[in-house]
Amino acid sequence: MTSKARFIFDKDYIISRIDNRIYGSFVENLGRCVYGGIYDPQDPTADSDGFRQDVIDAVNELNVPMIRLPGGNFVATYIWEDGVGPRDKRPRKPDLAWKCIETNQIGTNEYMDWLQKVGAEAMMTVNVGTRGILDALNLLDYCNRESGTYYSDLRVSHGYKKPHRIKTWAIGNELDGVWQVGQQTPFEYARIARETAKAMKRQDGSIEIVAAGSAGQEYPTFGDWEQTLIQEAHPYIDYLSLHQYYLNVEKDTANFLAKTLAFDDYIKSIGSLIDYMKVKNKSHNNIYISLDEWNVWYHTRKDDMATIRDRGDEWPIAPRLLEEPYNFEDALVAGAMLIALLRNSDRVKIAAYAQLVNVLAPIMTDKKGQLWKNTIFYPIYYTSKFGRGTAIQGVIDSPKYDSKDFTDVPVLDAVAVLSEDETELTVFAINKSLTDRLDIQCDFRSFGRLEMIQHVSLENEDVYAVNTLTNPDCVMPKDKKVTPEANHLVLESLSWNMIRYKIN
Repeated sequence: MTSKARFIFDKDYIISRIDNRIYGSFVENLGRCVYGGIYDPQDPTADSDGFRQDVIDAVNELNVPMIRLPGGNFVATYIWEDGVGPRDKRPRKPDLAWKCIETNQIGTNEYMDWLQKVGAEAMMTVNVGTRGILDALNLLDYCNRESGTYYSDLRVSHGYKKPHRIKTWAIGNELDGVWQVGQQTPFEYARIARETAKAMKRQDGSIEIVAAGSAGQEYPTFGDWEQTLIQEAHPYIDYLSLHQYYLNVEKDTANFLAKTLAFDDYIKSIGSLIDYMKVKNKSHNNIYISLDEWNVWYHTRKDDMATIRDRGDEWPIAPRLLEEPYNFEDALVAGAMLIALLRNSDRVKIAAYAQLVNVLAPIMTDKKGQLWKNTIFYPIYYTSKFGRGTAIQGVIDSPKYDSKDFTDVPVLDAVAVLSEDETELTVFAINKSLTDRLDIQCDFRSFGRLEMIQHVSLENEDVYAVNTLTNPDCVMPKDKKVTPEANHLVLESLSWNMIRYKIN
């Protein structure tokens, strides 16, 4: 069957200039993300520094501008000094977050080496769960000062004469969570965030600060946590961190796809709170959103958490954890979340899909120099490549449906991006209908004459289809027939699409 829809994109319907850091990612010393993913000296593809070249190449395909590290929950007991200096003298330590042994073979300097190979900057997270202000200042001094102090000279003695000049610093992670070592109340965190940010900016006025929001919109502290934080720390913070994962344990595709409405509402509600607190505090400081953990997570979640709880005296090194076998419908949801991020790019300046390699990841590896791409790789790849420039709001007339938890869910969701040189307009669109193709009348108004130059569609007859090492191409984007008429577009049922137009 075919349903009809319509959208309007006008070049005056500007949302915002897109901050490219919205296509960032997240790396944590968790499972095989770092050891066996990013770093494996024994791997056939390993370069002279022990980093997997096949992973570097895949990350470069995604063109990741910023990577948040080294955690995550891991950072709550992390001592950064353990990860610098001669490797043979670095201590092995228990990681309480994931009940593993951390070897500290990859630390601050190795991370910065790897970021240079993939062309990304760092968002460095400091431990305020079990350490505090002085630890953050020492790490900042180690990373950013040229020389002449104890910690900057220590970095030089470790072979890094030039400072790393890290601009973006995050103050802890999900510290309202009962799972955190060093869990804090809203007021406790607000005060430590304020004082840490104040001291760090006094030491280096060029940096920007990301303060940790609550663990998610479903968590009991949501709202109160953010309001308390902004009330206390608003003069010193630049970004408020949000985290959100979506689940489909009930295997209800229609309801799963509708959850991106909640994602959109989540961002807008925090944006409204930021505006309110700005007025309340009579502040001139603009606080933006860093949505630095977002993804789908439910396939391995229950079993992995049980495994961690039931380990007893076993403390493994880099075990398999959170290795989600993302299927086709997961890729649709990830693509829809990317559309929501672009639609809210006036608020969201930084984002990070969690994570980058093996753990909740678009990139998967084995131990024999082989790599494959999870289904979510493809919407991330196309949006990162062609979603840079200015976000354009669409006026959309679409059929709607009701699901278990949502009503009036638009079947069509779309956003457009005007390229940085203003020679192309790219539309990202999803058809959420389980049965109907969409016949869309396209109105591009003031863009003049447009010529379609590419239409890529991610579609599959099986919503549970997955890519694996033995079948890496099960879910792949398809090049659709390019039509000369820019005012007409057909989207297959259950498909995520990227359509590029040349502006003549």
